[in-house]
Parts: sequence; structure tokens; C-alpha cells
Amino acid sequence: MDNVLRFGAVAVHLGEKSGKYPDGNQVIVHGADTRVAFDTPLVSNRIGADFDEVDLVLLGHAHEDHMAGLHRLPRARVEVHAADLRAVQSWEGLAAHYGYADDVLARVREMIVRDFHYHPRPDATGYLHDQRWDLGGGVRIRAHHLPGHTSGHCALVVESEGVAFIGDIDLTGFGPYYGDATSSLAAFRASLAEIAHLDAKVWVTSHHRAVITDRAQFLADLGRFAAKIDERGDKLIGYLREGPHTLAELVDRRLLYPRGVSLPYVESAELNSIRMHLDELAAQGRVGADGDRFVLA
Repeated sequence: MDNVLRFGAVAVHLGEKSGKYPDGNQVIVHGADTRVAFDTPLVSNRIGADFDEVDLVLLGHAHEDHMAGLHRLPRARVEVHAADLRAVQSWEGLAAHYGYADDVLARVREMIVRDFHYHPRPDATGYLHDQRWDLGGGVRIRAHHLPGHTSGHCALVVESEGVAFIGDIDLTGFGPYYGDATSSLAAFRASLAEIAHLDAKVWVTSHHRAVITDRAQFLADLGRFAAKIDERGDKLIGYLREGPHTLAELVDRRLLYPRGVSLPYVESAELNSIRMHLDELAAQGRVGADGDRFVLA
């Protein structure tokens, strides 16, 4: 595979369309003593020896598209933030992590086994914020907890190279995703403010944007990404300005995904996200309830 960017000890193997979902971008860090992979997206299955000889996988968080190469590394150690650990260790943990209805979970499980080579890792262990790894030869990694996308979402920073893998704070036009049971809109807002101060000179995203090497560009992209949250809140206000809506009616109108997107979890993600926005807008005194309908306050 030739589509590789290198930053000292760090190799970034770009996935299809710069890692656009369902693919992702694979970071591999080469220390003198240890080779580490950050996540294992679909592209990891096409890399070969550079990936297959990894000693340690550090997952920035637990989702199906970040675990798609774990089946290739049965002997490698796997670590993830402790808040996401159960989601890596078993299907039951991942199902609770998603938090969807049982019929949706059944379809999601079928999809991730078929399309993402899903294999749980009961041997996985948990790390915490500010944990550090010394790979030898002066190559050092630090975990920076940035929850919201999931409760355990982290940036993985190769401090020796100034490279920050920021995972699914991916700076895409879609905007932040917080549609699962372990997601948090409030935590995502806080993480977006915090990541702006992360000490790095290269930022690597899981999806689509891939690599940014200019801080001004990174901050501009981060601002546009973060602005999607308030745009969604304004969109809900617009719906309610037309008249009262039930939660089901709001889900049907869509907040995140265009109509026609048919992934099995879309309605569940819409439901979870809309609930978070309604709670936030209610706390701001902008939205109230009239029976089972939501109205402008």
C-alpha cells in the first residue's frame, strides 16, 4: 500500500477517500522496542506487515469501524480508555454502548460482523487520562481524554513527534456525532473547547480530513465542526416554530442524516441526539412541553 504519510516515527496509512466512513485512517507508531497501532479501521486489512506485526493496539474509542482489524492481531495487546472497555470486551458491552432497541441491535450486529470483521477482545485492558507509553528510542505517547462522542473517547498524542490522533473529532462537514447511549452533547462541547489547546503540530483524524499540518487551518476547521452543534439546535427551533412536534415527529424530520440514509442505527441516533438537544434547549428556557409535544417556550 503506497498511500502513506510519515512524520518521524509515525506512519499514517490513508483509507479510501482519506478514511471516509466506513473506512478510516490507520496510524502506526514505530518505537525502538514497540510498534503501536492507533485504532484498526478497514484499511488495516490492506496494509500488510507494517500492521500485522503490531505489538500493541491503542483504541481511541470503541466503535465498529475502529475495531475492524483486531481480528488480524490475536496476539497483540489491546488497550482502550476504561470508560469504553466493556464495549471492546464483549458484544453485550458494545450493545449497551450503542444503547439501541433490541431489533436495531440485531441488525447492527449482523452488519458489523459482515462489514467490519467484528471480533470482541475479552483480553483488552483499560487506560486512563494522561496515561503514557514509552516505545523506546525516545518515542512517547500520551492519552488525552476527550469524551462526548463516546464516554471514553481520547486523543492519542505522540508527544515526541508532535502528532495528535484526534479520532472522531474528525472535523468533517457532518459535524460531531453523539447519537449513542454513552455519548454526551455537554461533554462533546467541553472536549471541543479543550482540544483547541492540545499541544501538537500535526493533527490526524479518523475520517475524511486525514492530516492537517497548519494550526490556523486546524482551528478554522474545528470552529466549523463545532458550529454544527448550534446549527442543529437552531434547526430544531425552526421545526418547533412551525408548530408543536412529538419526539417521533422530530425524529422523522431528521436532524443529523438526510432522508434516504438507511443504516440500521440512523433512527436511534436521531432519537438520542434530538433528546440531548431538547434537554439543552429546555435548560436554556427556549423549549417546553405541552403533553407529549414539544413547543417553543
